[in-house]
Amino acid sequence: MRVLLTTLNAKYIHTNLAIRLLHALNREDFPGLDWCEFTIKQDRDEVARTCAEYDVVAFSCYIWNITQTLDAARRIKALRPEVQILLGGPEVSSEWEAVIAKPEVDYIITGEGEIPFRAFLEQYPNIGTVKNLIWKDALGEPQYFAETQIFPLENYRYVLPYDLDAPDDLRPKVLYIETSRGCPYKCEFCLASLDNKVRYLPMEQIEANLLQLMQHGRVIKFLDRTFNIKKDFTLHIFRFILANYRPGNVFQFEITADILHPEIIEFVKNEVPEGLFRFEIGIQTVNQKANLEVSRKQSFDKTRNIIRALQHKVEMHLDLIVGLPLDYFEDIKFSFEEVFKLYPPELQLGFLKFLKGTPVRYKQEQHGFVFDPEPPYQIIRSNYLNEQQLHQITLVEHALEIYWNKHRAERTLRYITEQYSIFDFLLGLGEHFEQSCDLHRFDLNDVYRIIGEYIARNYSNDPYAMSLLALDYFSQYKIKPKDLLNLEIGGEMRKHLNRTTDQSGDKRRFAFLLLPFDYACYQREGILFPGETVVSFAYDGQNSPVFNICMTQPADTPLHA
Repeated sequence: MRVLLTTLNAKYIHTNLAIRLLHALNREDFPGLDWCEFTIKQDRDEVARTCAEYDVVAFSCYIWNITQTLDAARRIKALRPEVQILLGGPEVSSEWEAVIAKPEVDYIITGEGEIPFRAFLEQYPNIGTVKNLIWKDALGEPQYFAETQIFPLENYRYVLPYDLDAPDDLRPKVLYIETSRGCPYKCEFCLASLDNKVRYLPMEQIEANLLQLMQHGRVIKFLDRTFNIKKDFTLHIFRFILANYRPGNVFQFEITADILHPEIIEFVKNEVPEGLFRFEIGIQTVNQKANLEVSRKQSFDKTRNIIRALQHKVEMHLDLIVGLPLDYFEDIKFSFEEVFKLYPPELQLGFLKFLKGTPVRYKQEQHGFVFDPEPPYQIIRSNYLNEQQLHQITLVEHALEIYWNKHRAERTLRYITEQYSIFDFLLGLGEHFEQSCDLHRFDLNDVYRIIGEYIARNYSNDPYAMSLLALDYFSQYKIKPKDLLNLEIGGEMRKHLNRTTDQSGDKRRFAFLLLPFDYACYQREGILFPGETVVSFAYDGQNSPVFNICMTQPADTPLHA
């Protein structure tokens, strides 16, 4: 029997750990077992042709790929109806009745896959006694024998899931590693809340796996829901990484910041090189009523203090969720502004998704939740947010992603945050973007044209906003861009600056800006002190522009006089 373990990843750079683990556990005993990965954007006829060569195709299913997976399954059946389709993963482990009813689906494994998948391989085609396997009888009726089965993680002691990957294939991808399963918290919107017993893999396996990934990979992401539950374990892994990492390695951890032990904090401060670690911190909301309503405990004050203490060493990725019960529009605005003031390199503004099996999915009547019945089951409205408010927040998220998370207007948005409401600014910017351009089709010139128009229209009396945007704009290009914001120095002043600029005989092109503040003071202290500064950007067409301060004068002797 030939069996294929496979999945459709969201992007090419992603990897699937589950199919690698199942393959590594079973390949010696079942030589007909293979694995491969596709992406959701890949031609599904091509996917189907590859899969149709096997007797059984086992797909790993998630909210981001279930629709495409079922489409691929239908195409496989059209090519070879006798191919058996087996689904597993979090998306099919609960509320599976509608999925197993589909003619293209023959089997579903629920929960942890290690035990039932091996039993399936051992007993196929006589699978009637396999626990946690859903199958159809002769009349097409689903049969299911559920049983709590906990796979002993010590069985992974000698398993290296990436050992069959070509080393060159690992370097450009995000490599996932699992050191524990389960989560001690009970947040009702999260699938991890369903398994409150935390179990750890053998340390020998973790270290051997890490060594391989550090040697051949670059970005290594830990899948543990709360990596810092155990202080000693966390410090052991951190020390192991510091003793063995290679240049270019980056390690990402999901951290619960308000319980981060002081010893871990001091270790990171004193021992960890800047930029080696990324911490993903789910703040979700600062509204304590909303937190308690979904069985979530968090001290935002502690979280904020930890982030500020470590953000000079660790790259922070912070998450907020829109749509939690008891979280009204003004609450979301407050949470957003409080978190944005931490200036994380990435702030994810996500929308509540009603994942199958999570408690929040079954509280829809209590809170008036209406959500999309199709994946990813995103909120449509509730007792706390109507459709118009949710649409407004999607526009905030759009502007946030384009201008902050992609680092296109960092100076501008920091300034806006200090002087105005950053939420209102991004909302207005998002609305102007929607009116001016297709939200899904635009180029970099559109990005800056739209924000330039928005600032000119709504902040015309502000002395600094447009100049800071100009700094952001001219910093983005390797080739000198056109003066989209009409802020370049021209005329005799430009001729003079061209003559005095040391061009070293090369063919660089220059842009000159007159800023209405002392840039050296701004760069040094973050303060916009009145004055005038001429700055230059030198472009060579291959690298980021070289920035220089040409001259600075105090406010009482303006350069343009």
